Amino acid sequence: MKNLILLLSTLPILFSCDTTSKMGSAGDVVFAGPIGVQAYSFRNYFPKDAVGTLDRIQEMGITEIEGDGGRIPPAEYKKMCAERGISIPSTGASFDELAENPQAIVDKAKALGSKYVMCAWIPHEDDFDQADADKAIEVFNRAGKVLADGGVTFCYHPHGYEFAKHGDALLMDYLLSNTDPKYVSYEMDVYWCYHGGADPVSYLNKYPKRWKLLHLKDMQAGTPRNTTGHADVETNVPLGTGEIDIAGIMKTAKKIGIAHYFIEDESSVVMEQVPKSVAYLRSLKY
Repeated sequence: MKNLILLLSTLPILFSCDTTSKMGSAGDVVFAGPIGVQAYSFRNYFPKDAVGTLDRIQEMGITEIEGDGGRIPPAEYKKMCAERGISIPSTGASFDELAENPQAIVDKAKALGSKYVMCAWIPHEDDFDQADADKAIEVFNRAGKVLADGGVTFCYHPHGYEFAKHGDALLMDYLLSNTDPKYVSYEMDVYWCYHGGADPVSYLNKYPKRWKLLHLKDMQAGTPRNTTGHADVETNVPLGTGEIDIAGIMKTAKKIGIAHYFIEDESSVVMEQVPKSVAYLRSLKY
């Protein structure tokens, strides 16, 4: 996914770094707290009926959303969400916006009440390489400082192609090593990390202080994995039904203090799948 403007999920929710806890039937600890949704999940619904889509989200118990309201002015969109008990802890920005006018991104984030801004795509032709990474590192460090000075945390959202080989390591390691931790953090999309050939749990543990946000998305068993950054959206399946270790990821994410979790489902059956994903998350006990 590259841009964002839409949303969803269901029922009271769980998991977050600032959660309360209760005891499960077998004495396991269940962490209760907000779960969010990535607005892009509802890209086919929100532009046609923003009010109706937000109402659906409210009915499902979602209390956090990532993304802006598209053509809806930020302040108005924030009010619409707030009236339904939904906050907007994170929003998005394109690579070009970061390069050309990072201050405008700060202004939009503040209008939305967002503490985080994520970018989900580094423009490149053919295979992503070191030259593309170097360009991104310069833009991310420079724009990240502007955002940090404005009280906003910048997070880059890897999309799978960053996990291509780079010497003895991966280009993802190159990005992490050369971006300034004071100005550049990261949002892991567990689907794209796994699709690129990496292990999400290992990467969360390897760089525990760099990951701040999480996109939760499962992959249909048997889906070919590669570093193109592209895949059939219908390989997005309800959490817990695919081949990604969502339970292990959530346990690790809780341990390292991930700030916010956003379900993202790009499939054509998002209305059926997102409620199943929320139900699965609510069933997890540690």
